[in-house]
Amino acid sequence: MTKLSFYGAAQEVTGSCFLLESESSKILVDCGLFQCPRFCDIRSREPFQFDPREIDALFVTHAHIDHTGRIPKLIKEGFRGKIYSSPATRELAEIMLKDSTGVLTKEATKEREPVIYTESDVDEAMRLWEAKKMHEEIQIGGFAVSFYDAGHILGSAMIAVDVGGERIVFSGDIGNSGSVLQKTTETVAKPTYFVMESTYGDRVHENEQRVLMLERVIERTVKRGGTLMIPAFALERTQELLSVISKMMEEKQIPKIPVYLDSPLSIKATSIYEKYLKIPFFKFPNVNFSLTTEESKKINDVPPPKIIIAGSGMSTGGRILHHERRYLPDEKSALLIVSYQAPGSLGRRIEDGAKSVSLFGEEVPVKCRIETISGYSAHADGETLFEFVRAHSDTLKKAFLVHGEPKASLALAQKIRDYLGIEAFAPKYGESVEIS
Repeated sequence: MTKLSFYGAAQEVTGSCFLLESESSKILVDCGLFQCPRFCDIRSREPFQFDPREIDALFVTHAHIDHTGRIPKLIKEGFRGKIYSSPATRELAEIMLKDSTGVLTKEATKEREPVIYTESDVDEAMRLWEAKKMHEEIQIGGFAVSFYDAGHILGSAMIAVDVGGERIVFSGDIGNSGSVLQKTTETVAKPTYFVMESTYGDRVHENEQRVLMLERVIERTVKRGGTLMIPAFALERTQELLSVISKMMEEKQIPKIPVYLDSPLSIKATSIYEKYLKIPFFKFPNVNFSLTTEESKKINDVPPPKIIIAGSGMSTGGRILHHERRYLPDEKSALLIVSYQAPGSLGRRIEDGAKSVSLFGEEVPVKCRIETISGYSAHADGETLFEFVRAHSDTLKKAFLVHGEPKASLALAQKIRDYLGIEAFAPKYGESVEIS
């Protein structure tokens, strides 16, 4: 008998963590932070709903913190098994987790609470972490596990687990077919169960128009003589934007204006992208990399028009907040949202039309233009997710839809049931099901 339990990303987007148990072995797929305001910080601190000491191995789909952010906590609470991922995911996860310790330490100090984990816990995680190639089989008790390219971000993988005649596929995050950096998501042979993301399960991206939409946003900002702020996640979104904007300048589709990547984490991640993709990001003309605080402050001295790409992607922290405080009140400027904005995040409030927001203890009016282009998401949209299920429908018995707000997950589940006749539902946190 095999049991599957959902301990995160269940009718919500963050906190990915799934436990698969047989009579002799226990494996985890992902162990991510819950990401939203204070409530999620509290949830990320709570004890695991299982004993970390009993877990034989952890398999990681990709390096985003909502998939990796509680791994050091797992270590701290007794996990001593092996951690497996693709080589790029291992490298990216190390810089992401070390950056996360700084953020968590600041938060703990502010709230007068103990830190969830320290950098030494991250170091121990990396000691246990092994890189594996795509399609290389790993045997853990009765589980045979292998990775398939998910096409989401650099190194991202779907995880196929063969056990008792069944094949359970954990999608992680499935890539957007419009990506200029990643391959198309692989097809996995003969899956019987999907644990599949549904972040945009009820929406369709503007993939075909996204370059033109970005071009027009930049042109409008230049014409007004303003600053274009782009809050972007350190992985994939940043690197794709740099590539697209540089190409548009090279082909004279937009004026050659200064572009600033103002994020130490993004700069470190970009060096790993350059290593694996052989793209010379650091040689792009007009692109400036602001690694130090002093370099970041100097951006203020550069007159507009200019483009600033900075973290965090949901405006929940990082250097983007300083630029937002400066330019949100400026009618000539614009804030471009290209990432998913979690409920309760500052980015979501701005996206939903807030007239003012609180930044560094002061109320800042939002007078700049707010632009949104969902086509630059690294996540597949509802149509692509549905077609992914359809492509595997000959053998698929059931789809568990995770990593989505209830509206998105339930809409996609209904569509799968109605049009493909396959059982599909969105499990709740802590729910368990028997697979075989």
